[in-house]
Amino acid sequence: MIDSVLSLLGMLAAFIVAIGLLVSVHEFGHFWVARKLGIRVLKFSIGFGKPLWKRASKVDGVEYIIASIPLGGYVKMLDEREGNVPDEDAPYSYNRAPVWKRLLTLLAGPFANLAFAVIAYWVLLLIGIPGLKPVVGQVQSDSIASRAGLRSGDLIMTVQDEAVVTQTDVLIGLVAHLTEGDVTLRVSADQGRSVTRDVVLRSMSNRPELTEPETMMRGIGFEFWLPTIPAVIDAVTQGGSAEKAGLHAGDEILAIAGQSVNDLTDVSRLLAPLSGQQILILVKRQQSEIELPVTVQQDMSEGRAVGRIGVRMKATIVMPDHMRALQKYSPLSALGHGVKQTWDTAALSFKMIWRMLVGKVSTKNLSGAISMVEFSGAAARQGALAFINWLALISVSIGVFNLLPIPMLDGGQVLYQLVELVKGSPISERVQQVSQQVGMALLLMLLSLTLYNDIVRHLG
Repeated sequence: MIDSVLSLLGMLAAFIVAIGLLVSVHEFGHFWVARKLGIRVLKFSIGFGKPLWKRASKVDGVEYIIASIPLGGYVKMLDEREGNVPDEDAPYSYNRAPVWKRLLTLLAGPFANLAFAVIAYWVLLLIGIPGLKPVVGQVQSDSIASRAGLRSGDLIMTVQDEAVVTQTDVLIGLVAHLTEGDVTLRVSADQGRSVTRDVVLRSMSNRPELTEPETMMRGIGFEFWLPTIPAVIDAVTQGGSAEKAGLHAGDEILAIAGQSVNDLTDVSRLLAPLSGQQILILVKRQQSEIELPVTVQQDMSEGRAVGRIGVRMKATIVMPDHMRALQKYSPLSALGHGVKQTWDTAALSFKMIWRMLVGKVSTKNLSGAISMVEFSGAAARQGALAFINWLALISVSIGVFNLLPIPMLDGGQVLYQLVELVKGSPISERVQQVSQQVGMALLLMLLSLTLYNDIVRHLG
């Protein structure tokens, strides 16, 4: 129980750090550009709701605020539409600024997030991002992959003529292209020591269910190669089900409830749905095989009940050097790759949003605050590089999201300015009020959908 509470607190802390930092970056973009263009800023707030801390600058009177709800922020500018403004201050109000100044101020927030991502990727690529080569492991029979001719041991070199270095590169390429049409992979057998060939994967554009989280690779029908880790018990919890059943450290689990255990990952997968049941576990102890009856305990993990028996497994992975890939570049080259990575991620985000709207990609890919908390915690536990990578990805997402043409967002306000630029006068207050209500309704629907997806993932 204490471990679960500490884990939850750690995830929340990582989430607050991530969101607080990225919201600060976003709002600072608005703040900095507005001031540079001569628009007076009244408040700079990180978070919404009741202020936890605030201080007014003695130099320019800007009130800086840290509020209680760390899910956003705002920059309040001088605006005659929101109250009386002294005549001498009117030239510095937002509403009197030329359209081009308002546009730059609005775009500065999202572009600050994209600039942050570029810097984060640049740092990562300078240090070096470790990864695994995209070597094909098991290929399912009668699947898209098997029918295309993909074979175990193939090294994937390109996805739709785009060079790939790691498994992550391949996954991104498949997500980007398989919902558009057929995708050609260039592969080489025996990791480049044999002739290369092209493998054409058939499009999933008419099967959006295959784009749901954690189903794409199963839908295509292949897995990446990973070393097999024997399911050897490292320690047994005192007083737990495993100890009561007679399991010992050093035992290798061969089968659970009649189902073979081929790898360490099979243990938690097979035990998870068996909470409260008495089952037989087959183990290898020295040179003998022993079958022991074990009562599976119920434990809560990430909000759902899962089966546990009170063991810690040996999880040391020895990855052969020839399977490792390191993405590392010189300072200038790393900057170029950082820009490309940010651009590609943003472009893919826009594509995925559009494909969700037209029904080619499952809306189950949308994640809400619960998933964000979990992913932030997981990234923080993996170390600084993983957390920086997570920050870069979320920073791009925040930038893209705020560019959507929804009235409550920066993109919607940009649309207002463009309409004013074309028609020569501002949009009427009535139209703005109605569109704001529509925008609020759309955002509430989106938040409801992401919350529903999070709940379903946990219940599932």
